[in-house]
Amino acid sequence: MSEVLPNTEGSRRRTPWPLAVVAVLFVVVPFLTWYWTWFGRSLSDEEIGKYLSEDGPRHAQHALSQVAERYEKGDAGAARWNARVVASASSPSPDVRMTAAWVMGVEHRSEEFRASLLKLVADPEPIVRRNAALALVRFGDPRCQPELLAMLRPYAVRAAEAGEALTALTAGSYVKRDSLLLRFTNASGEAKEVRSPLPGTVGRAAFKEGERFETGAELFTLAPDEEQVTDALTGLYLLGGVEALPEVERYASGVEGVSGGVKTKATQTAEAIRRRSSSE
Repeated sequence: MSEVLPNTEGSRRRTPWPLAVVAVLFVVVPFLTWYWTWFGRSLSDEEIGKYLSEDGPRHAQHALSQVAERYEKGDAGAARWNARVVASASSPSPDVRMTAAWVMGVEHRSEEFRASLLKLVADPEPIVRRNAALALVRFGDPRCQPELLAMLRPYAVRAAEAGEALTALTAGSYVKRDSLLLRFTNASGEAKEVRSPLPGTVGRAAFKEGERFETGAELFTLAPDEEQVTDALTGLYLLGGVEALPEVERYASGVEGVSGGVKTKATQTAEAIRRRSSSE
């Protein structure tokens, strides 16, 4: 596999084959299961336009997945949807923004998409930032590195408002995105919930039933799952700089709860970063 950083100049260019492999490894494959389960029905051009104009997140995601399919097939006419895809990146729905980021990674020759992804990589929702970072890997843009490194670290879930815990998950619990982490009552006595913004394992649960917490308090830390770690290491293998080495080498040394395959991948990534930095 080539260690040379992909050329980021120009709006149209050939994609180095390692980035095509990346698309299969962590952009295309995870999405296809979701796509065929939820959005297998083909849409007409008229339906795509209608769905992208509606407020419903599910319809917007369906339409975006159909646009991605056209990009993958090399449909030259699919460019007419580019402006709609960019507009979707500003949707109030995190699910729509997440999907738009994925779609822009499929059509990784558009400088308009690159500019939009660079905004999404600073999105308030971590799942959106991570999809944007992985899409930027396909553009060969090293500005995705900070978020790739964040994918290797525990994520802190903080309280949006003060309250008293009713029920809470305990350390060691595996969660999917949107899994219930905590039920609580706020200052007005309303019952509220905190749901997981990411998949992973609860590394620390700071509050138990009956305990009070303040706005901004760290409620949980979530350790990344192996898929996130592998995705991040793949991106860093291709684009990571020397500043990424400490985090990568931590995994190469072995992190509790991850497999030997991840340790091997981290070792390979660290070696790739060193070779690339020595040749610059």
